[in-house]
Amino acid sequence: MLMLSACSSDKLTPAEQGINTQTLLIANGDEPRELDPQLSTGSPEHSIHLALYEGLVSKNSKDLSIEPAVAESWEISDDGRIYTFRIRDNARWSNGDAIKASDYVWSWKRSLLPKFGSEWAYLKYYVKGAEAFHKQKNNNFDEVGIKAVDDKTLVITLNEPCNFFLQLLDHYSFFAVHPATILKHGDIDQAISKWTLPENWVGNGPFSLKKWAINDVIVTEKNPHYWNADNVKLNAVHFYPITDKQAEERAFRSGKVHVTYTPQLAIEKIAWYRENQPEALRIDPVYASYYYEFNLTKAPFNDVRVRKAFAMAIDRKLIVERVTKGGETAAWSFIPTDPGGYQPKQYYNYDIKQARALMAEAGYPDGKGFPPVELLYNTNDNHRKVALAIQQMLNTNLGVQVQLLNQEWKVYLNSRKNLEHDIGRAGWIADYLDASNFIEILASDSGQNHTGWKSDIYDSIIAELKKTTDSQQRFKLFEQANKILADEMPVLPVYNYSDVNLVSPAVHGWHGNVMHYHPYNNVYLEATP
Repeated sequence: MLMLSACSSDKLTPAEQGINTQTLLIANGDEPRELDPQLSTGSPEHSIHLALYEGLVSKNSKDLSIEPAVAESWEISDDGRIYTFRIRDNARWSNGDAIKASDYVWSWKRSLLPKFGSEWAYLKYYVKGAEAFHKQKNNNFDEVGIKAVDDKTLVITLNEPCNFFLQLLDHYSFFAVHPATILKHGDIDQAISKWTLPENWVGNGPFSLKKWAINDVIVTEKNPHYWNADNVKLNAVHFYPITDKQAEERAFRSGKVHVTYTPQLAIEKIAWYRENQPEALRIDPVYASYYYEFNLTKAPFNDVRVRKAFAMAIDRKLIVERVTKGGETAAWSFIPTDPGGYQPKQYYNYDIKQARALMAEAGYPDGKGFPPVELLYNTNDNHRKVALAIQQMLNTNLGVQVQLLNQEWKVYLNSRKNLEHDIGRAGWIADYLDASNFIEILASDSGQNHTGWKSDIYDSIIAELKKTTDSQQRFKLFEQANKILADEMPVLPVYNYSDVNLVSPAVHGWHGNVMHYHPYNNVYLEATP
């Protein structure tokens, strides 16, 4: 009896109970702003979208190769501009409705409607007519290159060949949403809607939304209508918004979560896990940038000399070696080294003498007369540590006063979007494996450009990139963009990310990759011997 009592479920940690019930428990960083894939912009939302939705294609989490998903097959025309997708006969929404090609046409129209306000609309500019429709130069959506030939055949026409277009289709802004559900709770272009509440939600991913308790947990359960449900081993995935890095690590250590699913473990704990529990510590390089955005719409950062001085006054090597300590690399370019072979050049250094000279030239010798400025970051202890280091460097090296301001995730996103910051922390993990992904963020019409910076020459390089398929010519264009960013400095690169996570040995099918991409289709739990 004593033995039976000791093995009873009330003696098991939540993680141990999760193994028995195939329930994956994830620390998800922040409370998501919303669960609409065409409006979301952050990592907390993205990790949940991987459970709730699926695109026409997906990626293999081991090598990031493209795999069939909602579309069972596709054909590409000889000129590389026309993609014809065949949607699976057994592809279903979570309410049992068949997924139709017309659902994608309707969903893409929704994402391009100006009133809807998707920050991702620019990604669809590769599609014929999409840019003109979004910018209201042509209000006839029939001229946009996405057509439903029949219920199961979708044809997409591009302006020019795009060798990473299939990768783009796995970005959540390209996912379809259920038209009838959206319209039941508002208009097609209504951004604020109740359709994402659990009692209203309909999606097409391997899991369905069952519970959303604000600041507590989001519960998803296996979707029986998912086309590949028979091969999904997990029964549920629970997402916990834990912003405190120390609390996140304690949750892992005490068995409350299986995975710390934020890009950086509590900095103080990395060395301990390396020494004492290396089997749980996962460190992988990521195709990503950690950077700060300047607000160029007002003084003092409307002066390029000030922006350059700030960039030269930051000791990035010290930050990655003594602050972050997770294998990150110092960044001297906003564009990271590309997995495809592009290596950005470095045009400036850590140079206090030159930084001070630029400040003096701008009218602020030794920081005199420089107004106090705020550095905004979202609530996170690791972000605070980096901000403190930069605050001290700028004060010591330039004599300026930088006040730190932290905001919770939703408020922080709105502050950046509305240019209410002086300097704002930001990070970008690649959505596809091409340097244009980073370059396009700072386009004049990009919904992700939170700097107020615009450059016609820079925009023309982006336009040329969209027409160019030759890799060497693209590398030249990448470098032209890189040089402009170094000359204009709308953003201050700090380091290139490493993905530093704790993953329970009981978690199988969780693979490290340069895109921090961890779908749940092939993940399962199994106790270690």
